Amino acid sequence: MKRLFVLPLVAAGFFLQAQSIGNSPYAAFGIGDVKYDNTVDINAMGGISTAYIWDFNNNFNFSNPAANKNMELASVKIEGANENNFFKSNYNNTSATKHSTYLSNLTIAFPISPKVKFGMGYQPYSSKRYNILNTETLADGNVKGNLYRGEGTLSTVQAAASYQITPEFAVGLRTNFIFGNLYDINELTYSNAELINGYETKNKVKTFNFTLGTAYQKNLEKDRKITLGATYTFGNSGQMETAYTNSTYFYYPGTTKVNVSIIEQNFSKDKNLIPSELSVGAGYGRDGKWFYGTQFNFKKGETIQVLGKPFENQNAYRIAAGGWYLPNYNNFRNYLSRVTYRYGAYYEKGNLKINGTNINQFAITGGVTLPFENRSASRMSGIDLGVEIGKRGTLDNNLIRQNFINFRVGINFADKWFMKRLYD
Repeated sequence: MKRLFVLPLVAAGFFLQAQSIGNSPYAAFGIGDVKYDNTVDINAMGGISTAYIWDFNNNFNFSNPAANKNMELASVKIEGANENNFFKSNYNNTSATKHSTYLSNLTIAFPISPKVKFGMGYQPYSSKRYNILNTETLADGNVKGNLYRGEGTLSTVQAAASYQITPEFAVGLRTNFIFGNLYDINELTYSNAELINGYETKNKVKTFNFTLGTAYQKNLEKDRKITLGATYTFGNSGQMETAYTNSTYFYYPGTTKVNVSIIEQNFSKDKNLIPSELSVGAGYGRDGKWFYGTQFNFKKGETIQVLGKPFENQNAYRIAAGGWYLPNYNNFRNYLSRVTYRYGAYYEKGNLKINGTNINQFAITGGVTLPFENRSASRMSGIDLGVEIGKRGTLDNNLIRQNFINFRVGINFADKWFMKRLYD
């Protein structure tokens, strides 16, 4: 029965790509808001993952597939996210609130041998869902309206494996099949015009990318240890098909387009929608007690097409720090002593630069891992809870400031599968 879980897991990625995921107006640029690699435990530590090797045997690190030396149990994870965004702009003193809840992670992982660990799963990669209307009263009294709409989701089905070369050093590989459709629509109309001029861009994505990882962990005196890690994610190895349509029409009734007249259509294939990324990290901790780590990510900028025009994504970087603390995992008289407490923060210099202003992001994070039962750490199934509070963007140059508070919850079922029977 446990082995039969693998097929529904992969199939879920294809059926769940249609789930509604809300995000900010900044999703209008590129592939939208990236939701990837946001597992509850890692997110609660500011996103540190490159040099994060969990001390116990029930968790798989997909972000750095090499950092899984301690995993000995089969693990099934189901996670969800609730995002709450609060937008404000000095342009017309505008404000808005947006909420969304979605399945954020579905994975299964298990050891193949003492040296080889394997995992696979589904995650939403990115999403677009925005609707922006700009109106302007002209000198002749007519009103000009510009409507910007976007929708669509990219999903990924991933597989990862690690190999422990020595007790201290391991390598790993992760591959992602990324698929979905993204739409951007710009509609222009005037109060004295009968027709709407619409320009639509459709990106149909079916591509792979790969992440190579390394991890090194050295045990020191007094149960201390130091961990180093690095990953490199290659860009696309497939193609994205982009179709542009410039047309005029009007709506009647409701949202049905009528009297559609095609002005221009173009079609192109590209490979630069998803950029390459480098990550390095370091950590220091005490076995089974506490851990603290830092991480630096660099993402290469690319030129992409937005509504048929080239838009340059800037080079981006992200600095994060965080860790966890576990008072006493063997204290079965005090439940709170067996709770893992997580904390972190990050700053991200984003890849967007609009009106000469960088769109950056900052957040503090926290969370807990609540074990299910009064059992030893070798059977540590439990619930992960996380919270993220931060800010993205700015009010300068009539841009939008996005304050957010996001909640995440995950359930991790861990057990010893595929055991050989000692007795018939």
